[in-house]
Amino acid sequence: MAAAHSDRDQPSALCSEFLSFSAKDTASRWLVAADLQQEVYCHLAMYVPRILCLGLSGGGSSREEQREEQREELACQLLLLAPLEWLLLGEEPAAGLALLQENNQPSPLCGHVFKVGEPTYSCRECAADPTCVLCMQCFLGSVHKEHRYRMTTSGGGGFCDCGDAEAWKKGPYCHKHTPTATYAQEDPVAQLPADLVARGYSIFSIILKYAVDMLTWEQEEQLPSGLEPLDRGDTYYCMLFNDEVHTYEQVIYTLQKAVNCSQKEAVSFATTVDRDGRKSVRYGDLQFCEQAKSVIVRNTSRQSKPLRVHVMHSSVVAHQCFALKALSWLGQIIQYSDGLRRIFCQVGLQRGPDGENSSLVDQLMLNDSKMWKGARNIYHQLLMNSLLMDLKYKKIFAIQFAKNYRRLQTDFMEDDHERVVSVTSLSVQLFTVPTMARMLMVEENLMTTIIRTFVDHLRHRDLQGRFQFDRYTAQQAFKFGRVQSLIGDLKYVLISRPSDWTDQLRLKFLEGLDAFLELLKCMQGMDPVVRQVGQHIEMEPEWEAAFTLQMKLTPIISMIQEWCSTDEHVLIEAYKKCLSALSHCHSGLPDGEQPISLSLAGHCVDTFRYQVSQDKVSIHLPVCRLLAGLHVLLSRTEVASRFPEQLPLGELSPPLLIELPLRCLVLCAQVHAGMWRRNGFSLINQIYYYHNVKCRVEMFDKDIIMLQAGASMMDPNHFLMIVLSRFELFHIFSSADCRKRYREANKDVVQQNNTLIEEMLHLIIMVVGERYVSGVGQVEPFDEVRREIIHQLSIRPMAHSELVKALPENGNKETGLERVIDSVASFKKPGVTGRGLYELRPEWNKHFNLYFHHYSRADQSKAEEAQRKLRRQNREDTALPPPLPPPLCPLFGSLVNLLQCDVLLAVEGAVLQWAVEPSGGGWTESMLQRVLHLVGVALLEEQQQLENSSGDEDVTFNYTCKITRPGEAPSTSGSVLALLETLQNAPHLEVHKDMITWILKMVANIKAMRERTSSTSTGSVSAEQGLEETLRDKDKAERKRKAEMARLRREKIMAQMSEMQKHFINENKELFQQSLEELEASTSAGADTSAPRTETSCVSQVCVGPRRVGRAEHRQMVTCILCQEEQEVRGHGRAMVLAAFVQRSTVLSKNRCRNLPDSERHDPLFMHPDLSLGIHTASCGHIMHATCWQRYFEAVQLKEQRRQQRLRGHTSYDVENGEFLCPLCECLSNTVIPLLPHTHSPDHSVDHPSLEVWLKMTSQQIAALHSAHRKQSEGVAEGAEPAIPEGFKVDFRPQKPFSSSVSAMITTFSMSTYKVGLKVNPNELDPRVPMVVWSTCAYTIQSIERLLTDEEKPLFGSLPCRQDDCLSSLTRFSSACWTAAPPTTTHTHFIRLLAALVPDSQVENSPCILDIDMFHLLVYSVLSYSAVHSLDQSGRRVIDSTHLHLLHLITVAHLVQILLTSTTEEVFMDQDSVGSEEEELTCQLYNMLRTHLGSVLPEVTSGWQLLRCVKVGILPFLRSAAIFFHYLNSTAPPADLLVPGSDHWEALCSFLSLPPNLLQLSQHAHLELLIHRWCCHPGVIKNLQGGGVIRFPRESNRLIELPEDYSVLINQASSFTCPRSGGDKSRAPTLCLVCGSMLCSQSYCCQTEVDGEDVGACTAHTLTCGAGLGLFLRVRESQVLFVAGKTKGCFYPPPYLDDYGETDQGLKRGNPLHLCSERYRKIERLWRQHGVAEVIGHAQEANQTLVAIDWQHL
Repeated sequence: MAAAHSDRDQPSALCSEFLSFSAKDTASRWLVAADLQQEVYCHLAMYVPRILCLGLSGGGSSREEQREEQREELACQLLLLAPLEWLLLGEEPAAGLALLQENNQPSPLCGHVFKVGEPTYSCRECAADPTCVLCMQCFLGSVHKEHRYRMTTSGGGGFCDCGDAEAWKKGPYCHKHTPTATYAQEDPVAQLPADLVARGYSIFSIILKYAVDMLTWEQEEQLPSGLEPLDRGDTYYCMLFNDEVHTYEQVIYTLQKAVNCSQKEAVSFATTVDRDGRKSVRYGDLQFCEQAKSVIVRNTSRQSKPLRVHVMHSSVVAHQCFALKALSWLGQIIQYSDGLRRIFCQVGLQRGPDGENSSLVDQLMLNDSKMWKGARNIYHQLLMNSLLMDLKYKKIFAIQFAKNYRRLQTDFMEDDHERVVSVTSLSVQLFTVPTMARMLMVEENLMTTIIRTFVDHLRHRDLQGRFQFDRYTAQQAFKFGRVQSLIGDLKYVLISRPSDWTDQLRLKFLEGLDAFLELLKCMQGMDPVVRQVGQHIEMEPEWEAAFTLQMKLTPIISMIQEWCSTDEHVLIEAYKKCLSALSHCHSGLPDGEQPISLSLAGHCVDTFRYQVSQDKVSIHLPVCRLLAGLHVLLSRTEVASRFPEQLPLGELSPPLLIELPLRCLVLCAQVHAGMWRRNGFSLINQIYYYHNVKCRVEMFDKDIIMLQAGASMMDPNHFLMIVLSRFELFHIFSSADCRKRYREANKDVVQQNNTLIEEMLHLIIMVVGERYVSGVGQVEPFDEVRREIIHQLSIRPMAHSELVKALPENGNKETGLERVIDSVASFKKPGVTGRGLYELRPEWNKHFNLYFHHYSRADQSKAEEAQRKLRRQNREDTALPPPLPPPLCPLFGSLVNLLQCDVLLAVEGAVLQWAVEPSGGGWTESMLQRVLHLVGVALLEEQQQLENSSGDEDVTFNYTCKITRPGEAPSTSGSVLALLETLQNAPHLEVHKDMITWILKMVANIKAMRERTSSTSTGSVSAEQGLEETLRDKDKAERKRKAEMARLRREKIMAQMSEMQKHFINENKELFQQSLEELEASTSAGADTSAPRTETSCVSQVCVGPRRVGRAEHRQMVTCILCQEEQEVRGHGRAMVLAAFVQRSTVLSKNRCRNLPDSERHDPLFMHPDLSLGIHTASCGHIMHATCWQRYFEAVQLKEQRRQQRLRGHTSYDVENGEFLCPLCECLSNTVIPLLPHTHSPDHSVDHPSLEVWLKMTSQQIAALHSAHRKQSEGVAEGAEPAIPEGFKVDFRPQKPFSSSVSAMITTFSMSTYKVGLKVNPNELDPRVPMVVWSTCAYTIQSIERLLTDEEKPLFGSLPCRQDDCLSSLTRFSSACWTAAPPTTTHTHFIRLLAALVPDSQVENSPCILDIDMFHLLVYSVLSYSAVHSLDQSGRRVIDSTHLHLLHLITVAHLVQILLTSTTEEVFMDQDSVGSEEEELTCQLYNMLRTHLGSVLPEVTSGWQLLRCVKVGILPFLRSAAIFFHYLNSTAPPADLLVPGSDHWEALCSFLSLPPNLLQLSQHAHLELLIHRWCCHPGVIKNLQGGGVIRFPRESNRLIELPEDYSVLINQASSFTCPRSGGDKSRAPTLCLVCGSMLCSQSYCCQTEVDGEDVGACTAHTLTCGAGLGLFLRVRESQVLFVAGKTKGCFYPPPYLDDYGETDQGLKRGNPLHLCSERYRKIERLWRQHGVAEVIGHAQEANQTLVAIDWQHL
């Protein structure tokens, strides 16, 4: 390391030389130099190694690192870049650049390059494709703001397309980038002075050449000629490079070993390597660095290839660093002027001496994969700022890019960096420009190049040349993922279809199509399957890769069809090519096996023997499906009818066309019938995806279309016979007596055949009925989408996102939903939970088709159920007839003949015949349902043809005649119609009765229509109508009768039930009597609150002081939830406890900056008014016996120990910290509160001393205690004994008021609160134990009072019973907890508390009045006085007097506190000159304070204002005190406080036995003395002068204000940089909702150590901001995160919704999001009610995956 030290001293020696350096002189010298490059190189060689890279700055502190960086930056600017700027501009650089910018005509292109996580906007109406995006500034200034748009977060690297006319259909410019009229088209270089241009050329070429040479330099020791350093020291760097194989942990561990650094340094190294792509980890001589390298290589080469490490000479590293700085400098300079930008482009793209690919930009591109991440990022940024912003050079660059496309992609495949940092990712900038894509297609044959490159990289083939993928390992998935990026490029090229074609474009497109067909041929028939018989398949075959490929290619296939549809010549040629490709595939099929002949219903057909259940079958048939797509286009564009001579329709063999798709559909049917069970999950998954919305458009849908095309070109009977044969059902229907039931011995086979018949009938329904494809039926794409939506909403009302998921997307990620949805559905807005739903409008129900082809089986049954239910509600019949089908296109016209062909009629007849004789299992109801549906479709078809015919023409479709024909011999059973009439009244077919009735009505209608057209006698028509009416009437009567029967049955049942009920009550009379009495008792107790009984009505309700009214003595009975025993709450009985949860809280905090107190030394006796940290107790209200609870908790502990031995994970509760779930409601709890009996009514006979007497007496008691304490500690009595009031025994030990079990529980709760509140280990002797209990009592009451105020609820009577029980138990418990502590402890506390109000010479450093929260003081002093009172045995004094005096004293202190901190703005209002008594007293008191304090308090003249201040300020204190005494003394509240409203001042004062004019209290002479003493405390003046005093009333805390538009947040987050890793963008910016801090979550850089464990930024932040509890918004994920401690957390729906009332967690959908204030208020309420921990507990119980997350690392 010696070399490094000498180097460190160098800078100071160089300083003088650096200071005397003049950039201007250097530039002048260069200007006259003969060889400028040599001069510049010489300068760089001399200075670069002396400025940059002078030893590793790691190891030093981060501050040193920053200083070093600043020094380097400054030296680079002064010594290296300044001379270049002087030389270029010929004047002072600042002035020169300003002048350039002034004269520059700015380009209309925005070109803003996106940072990671920045919001981007794409207009769904105007963008040419989804990659066209705007930055936030341009978007807000554009017309698209009013359109439908999509908002996403950028992955970084793209740029804003504002100003690019090709990217937008309309509105390409925002306000800022609208081109001015003067924007000249001439060459911007011509605008610059000629000498500047010449200098620019030479400087740019020298610097760019230098940078390119350095970045592509591969020697680690030497430098290019001209740059050799003057003195070569033995100084080297060990440079570690990034790769995507090793994990952070591996790198950190290796570095700690190799360069023995601390964990923290290793993390810093690893973070930098990951961000910049390389980092030097050691500096020193060669051997020292080599040693580190060998350790790193050795340590990382075990599982995979080792980390890449180079040992490089320091001068090489220095020049590489400067090369990057130089490129950034070039990028900045060319921003000033378009002319300079163009010069730079010319320099970069100029051919070098080596010919092809020798320009500097080409060299960078082709060496891309050899460079490290940081270098790549910088030069990509430079290319974007230069070449891509200049349209002329963008073209030249695009051509170079396309020429080298194959080589760049191959480099990318070998490289392991992400695509974002590869030069190939620039394709999105070039190929998405339509004109450029077409130019490259024509000139560089781009389409073919991309496809061929793609096919070459998928090398795995089987013997037939089809793709064959190996097992899908991680390595392979990685490789495959890389290859797929090529498909992305192809998609960019094809995304916008051409409106006008050139011959050249046609030629190249068809050439590309040839290449594409070659690709599809490799996919045709891949992954074939054979049915497993006998034993289960051993290993699941690979299927994912094929489907991944299919999914990626789906948009390409659709786009190719769209391109074909725009040009007839292209379409015809494409059709021919596709047909020949298919023939080629067929010739490879081993189908020439035995030909067979089939005959059925008088028809014959020749086919060949093939069985799906025995032979190979594949689900991948892309060539067939492409042909089907093109066939539909022929029909849609009417090319088929206009140029039939050009089409090879004669070459089509329909049986061959339908063969492969039919096999595929039969495979699905057989799988459903359970015949392929032994083939495992891979086949089930394939069939799932085949029907799935992602693939079905180019798979399942096209197979149906292919069958339709085939069926329309062949005899329908032949078609159906082939279908029967492939379904392997032919033998069932072809036997001579097929209408007699086929009998199979094997039950499984019968079931399989039944399912296959159902599936086959369903297929026929689809082939005939699915006409909603433009080109098959006469419909528009609009109708197709509408039909999809109707059928989705027929299942149930759905949210927008569910509908979008159920619809296929086109290449532009659009589904067409928005155009249609409002016409068919109505939107229902969501409430505070849930999401908005669309409901189908009732008029569209008639379009429902039960056999809609995209329904899965589950969907179909749900939809059927929903529709039948709807019809029953509307009192309609429950038939679900087929809807009217749209007419077919001419090319598919003959499809309808399927419906009336003999084979189908034979099948229908057979099924109906089976249904007539329902014995045996040879048929199913769904089979019959499908047949009825087919009959219905046929009748609708006939009806439509009759309506549309003009009478004379004979209607060819004659279904009604055919169904009236009796069956052919030999099975001469009745006709189809006769069978239907038989079935109409069959009792076992009640469900289908309505459908059969509908069919018979249709038949009657059609007959009537036919007779009308044949204009025979009209009498028969009316007869027919009469028949129809009688049928209808019969039907109605029948229905009525059934409804009446049902009603009678219901009534009878109800009567029986009520009889049984009476009987039960009579038998259990005494039980009911008892409960009724209790009910009355409890209601009367409740009535106390609302209507006081007569004897109390004369006394107003008072809750404190000797006049208080206690509850009428009634026993409190409770039931244990565990053993169901009932018991009375008694002090000496068995203990009953209430499950509770104690937590620290900062919800009321007014000072989040205050550090948490040191738990060992903190003294919590006085709470500061800023309430910076409180302890809150909540309960679920469930009561148990203490013994039952202990048994339950021990069982939980035991279970946890066993679980920890088995599994290492966490549970949702932490047993070690005493947590458990309530046994009844599973609410998170961590302790129990013992239930204690009510306090007794006071003895009214005892006298009530005045304040002076009381103070005197109390001070005597305190003095006695002081001397007793001194005796104990010192053993001798000093001085005279103080006067002891009579009956007061200092050494008296009162008897224990509680049984041992109750006492034990008192200790339990005290210890839990102590442990949680102070974060210390339990210690029963700590004097702070009672303080902590009193503290949680006071804090809980305060937080509930705040909640009631904010929600404008009444003070009493509005709390849910769980909170009511909790407060009641907690208050009574707090009043008794002193019994568990040593008496002297509590005495000392009382003495100290009283000394704060009544100064006591024995007590030192009492706090000043401004540093005490008065309500806490009241609770503490009232509760601690009980211990002092217990020593008083005189029986003459009641504790209530003390309570009242303490309340009075503290109220006055609080008045003083409020006046001292009040800020009144002078408001001159016409006040009566004479104020009320209250106002005068207020002014008096204020002026008294001013006399004590002098000028610290401002002068206030308006008593009215001061009074208002006082009243508003003291109200929260009075309300809290009322709650406290109400629960402490079990007093019923007055009626006024049970109703909402704010004006209950007098009721409140009388309830607390205070005068309505509180200021009368302060008129006491003794109090004036006290007030004087309070003001003289030095802390008061210090506080008032220091500022930052707490003002009253304290405002309620709210969560932070969030912006209405979510993108504002995203934008804030994208400009947020990680506070630790110098200016790096944070990956997971997270916003604290409590205080508004933005944090860098979930990353190594911001982890800190807490209690010896690394925790992430959020967890660390919760400790200071929320006492361990936090609410965060993860901005990039749009997720709310709740965290409570290290192992507890959950995600919660965010308060941001899109227009459809849905949240978008993860921002996947991209709809604009807006703040829903109700939902945000709900989160805020949760926080203020301290319910977050409970929500987390419930979430983790419900979802075990949440437990496994390492919340502490977030």
